[in-house]
Amino acid sequence: MSERQSHPYLGMWVTADGRIRQELLPNGRYDEARGSIKSAYQGNYQVTGEHIDYQDDTGFSADGKFIDDVLYHGGMVFYREK
Repeated sequence: MSERQSHPYLGMWVTADGRIRQELLPNGRYDEARGSIKSAYQGNYQVTGEHIDYQDDTGFSADGKFIDDVLYHGGMVFYREK
């Protein structure tokens, strides 16, 4: 996806323990670190309203929802990095 995304959710999202960090990039890509593994998962994403759809580079797809500036995705809760 080469188009640039414009939405209020760009940037870094992290779990409360800091173990999982997911960056939503303006080029429609995401980069997710898990523990000490940088770029453990990468792929494309699309935000529509408060809904996010993911398609990682291995073909796996998932989705999530933003509620009150918190991201709920894959049974995990992410907070915007301050």
